[in-house]
Amino acid sequence: MADTSADFLVELGCEELPPKSLRALGEAFAEGLTTGIDGAGLAHGPVRWFATPRRLAVLVTGLARHQPAQRVEKRGPPVAVAFGADGQPTRAAQAFADGLGVPVEALERLTTDKGSWLFYGAEQPGQPAASLLPGIVTAALAGLPIARRMRWGSGDAEFVRPVHWLVMLHGNDVVPGVVLDTQAGRTTQGHRFHARGPFELSSAGDYAMVLAAQGRVIADFEERRERVRQAVTSAAAAAGGTALLDDDLLDEVTALVEWPVAITGRIPEQFLRLPEEVLVATLQGHQRYFPVRDAGGRLRASFVTVSNIESRDPAMVVAGNERVVLPRLTDAAFFFDQDCRQPLAARAEQLANVVFQKGLGTLHDKSARVAALGQEISVALGVDAALVERAALLAKADLLTQMVGEFPELQGQMGYRYALADGEPQAVAIAVGEQYLPRHAGDGIPQSPAGRALSLADRLDSLAGAFALGKRPSGNKDPFALRRAALGLLRILIEGGIDLPLPVIIGRALSLQPVRSVDAEAVGADLYDFIIDRLRSWYLDGLAPGLPAGSVTAEMFEAVRLRRPDSPLDFHQRLLAVREFAALAEAASLAQANKRIANILRNTPVDAGALVDPDLFESGEELALHTAVAAARDAHQAALARRDYRGSLVRLASLRAPVDAFFDAVLVMAEDPARRRNRLAQLQGLRGMFLDVADLSCLPTP
Repeated sequence: MADTSADFLVELGCEELPPKSLRALGEAFAEGLTTGIDGAGLAHGPVRWFATPRRLAVLVTGLARHQPAQRVEKRGPPVAVAFGADGQPTRAAQAFADGLGVPVEALERLTTDKGSWLFYGAEQPGQPAASLLPGIVTAALAGLPIARRMRWGSGDAEFVRPVHWLVMLHGNDVVPGVVLDTQAGRTTQGHRFHARGPFELSSAGDYAMVLAAQGRVIADFEERRERVRQAVTSAAAAAGGTALLDDDLLDEVTALVEWPVAITGRIPEQFLRLPEEVLVATLQGHQRYFPVRDAGGRLRASFVTVSNIESRDPAMVVAGNERVVLPRLTDAAFFFDQDCRQPLAARAEQLANVVFQKGLGTLHDKSARVAALGQEISVALGVDAALVERAALLAKADLLTQMVGEFPELQGQMGYRYALADGEPQAVAIAVGEQYLPRHAGDGIPQSPAGRALSLADRLDSLAGAFALGKRPSGNKDPFALRRAALGLLRILIEGGIDLPLPVIIGRALSLQPVRSVDAEAVGADLYDFIIDRLRSWYLDGLAPGLPAGSVTAEMFEAVRLRRPDSPLDFHQRLLAVREFAALAEAASLAQANKRIANILRNTPVDAGALVDPDLFESGEELALHTAVAAARDAHQAALARRDYRGSLVRLASLRAPVDAFFDAVLVMAEDPARRRNRLAQLQGLRGMFLDVADLSCLPTP
C-alpha cells in the first residue's frame, strides 16, 4: 500500500542573495508555503526553512500526497430570475449551470427567509499534491518581501536574483513543474569552491544531511549562525580576548557564508589611539569583522573574520584581510586628526549654512529652538538649564565633521568625543552623545538628566516642525521617522519616570517654529493624539518593560486614552492601575454598571454639578449607595492626589454591592421629574468618581 504522506522539499538555487534580507526571505518563504498548503487542505507536520547565500529552501514533513474530497457549494441566481413565466430556464440559469459543467436539471433550490436561489452542492475528489505544489510554491515566492525584482536571460520571470536550479521532491519523487522559468528536478549544487559540481538528492528528508556531507553547505540558517558564533568566540579566546558579538553582524555574516571558518587577524597598534566607536564602526560596519576586547574591556589590536572556505594557505587569507582593513583605518585616523583641529563650537556656527528642512530654517535655527525648549524641560528634570542649552547648541555640530561624513552612524557619539577633547563640561559631552537615544526598538534611553532633556527637546522640535508644516505621517509613509521620534519621546518620559505635561510642552514647541499654524490649538491636539497613539502597540505588543504581550488589552488602553492624561507617565500609572483592577472579581460587574450609567446619562443629560437631595430618596438602596459613595469620596480624593490610582480603584470596587442593589431596586427614570433628576445626579456623581482614573465602561463585560 502506497504511503499517504511524505516529506516535501523545495529548494530554489540562485546567485548570491542580499545578506541583510536573507533571514527575512527564508522565514517569509516558509510562511507563504505553509499558508498555501493549509489553504489547499493538505495535511502536514512541522515546517523547517533553510537559507544560504545561494539558496532558499523549505522542508515540509509528512505532507499528504492527496487532498481530501472537497465539498463544493455555490449559490446561483434567484429562482425568480432563473426561470421565465413559462417555467423555462433563462440565460442566467443556463450560464450558471454551464459554468459548473452540469445541466440545469441537476441544480437544487436553496430557500431561506430572504428568498430562493438556484444552488449547486457536490462532493469533488481532491487533487494530487503534485499538481498543486508548483502553484503554491510560485505564490509563496511572489509574496516574498522583495523591494525590487530583476529579470535575467530571455524569460519573463522576476526574482531578487537570477535563478539557476530548482528542486522539488515529495518523498523520493520529483514534483514536475516550472517555477520562475526553471524546471523542477532533484539536482542541487553544493559549495561554490569545496563541492565537485552538481549532485542529485534521492529523498526530501535527507536534504540538510546530504547537503552538508556532499556539498559542504550548512543549509540551516540558525545552525550555521551558531557555528559562526562558536568559531568567532573560540578564535577570540585563542587570541587572548573576547569577541564583540553584535546580533545584526552575526546575521549578516551567517548570510554571507555556507561553510564558516573563523580567521584571526591583527591591526597596527597605532590605531588603538582612535576612539573605540571609530574602530568598531570600521571593523564591523565596513569590513564585517568582529573586534576583540581584552580582560579589561579595552579593544585589542586583533579581529576575527569569517571566511567561506577552508584555505590551504590560511596565512595568505589573514594577510589579505589585514591588508584590506589598513586603508580604512588610515582614512579614519586622518579624519579624526583633521576634525580635532577645529572645535565643535566653531562648527556649530557653520550650521547656519545647512538647511534643516524647507520651511523650518537651518540646523543652526533648530539648535536654537532645541536649546530654548531644553531649558524649559530641564526645570522639570531638575537639571542645570545652562548645561542643556550648551549641549543643544553643540549637538548637531559633529554632522559637519569628516568622521561623521564617513560614518553617519557615529553622529552624536563623535560629538561626545570631540566635546570632551574641546574641554567642554562632561555633562555637556555626555548629553551630546546621548541625544539620539533610543535609536531603535530595544535601545536604551539616555541615562544622564541633561541627555534626557536634550533628547526630549530634539524630538519635540522635530515633531512640532513637521506637524506645523502639515507633514503628518499617513499609512506606511513616514519619511521623517516621526513615529520613531514619538515613541522614543514616550519611552524617555515613562521609563525615565519624568512627569511632563505633554500638551503644554507641545504648545511651547509649536510656538518656537518659524511657520505659524492656522489653528495652533488643533495642531497641538493632533500632535498629542499622534504621540499617545504610539503607546498602543508599545503596550499591546509587549514592548513596555514588565508588561508582556497580552497583559494589556485594547480595552484597558482605550479606558485610559479617553481620559487624555496630560503626562505620559501619568497615563502609564493609570494603565497599570486599570490592569490590576480588571483582575478583581468586582471588575466585570462595575464595568457593566459604568456602561449602563454612561448610556443613561448620554440619553438623558443632567446639569453638571447637580446636587443629590437625600430627602427625595424613596428606597433604602438609594440611601445605601449615597452613604457608601460619601464614605469612599474622601479616601478616593486623597488617593488621586498622590496618584495612588490602584488604591482609588480598589476603594471604588467596594461599591459593587450597593451599586448592584441600586440597579436591582431603583427605577432611575421615575415619573416624578424631581426624583428622576435626583437619581440621575446620583449616578453622575458615581460616574465622575470612576472617570477620575479611567473610563471603565470600556472594559469587557459578561
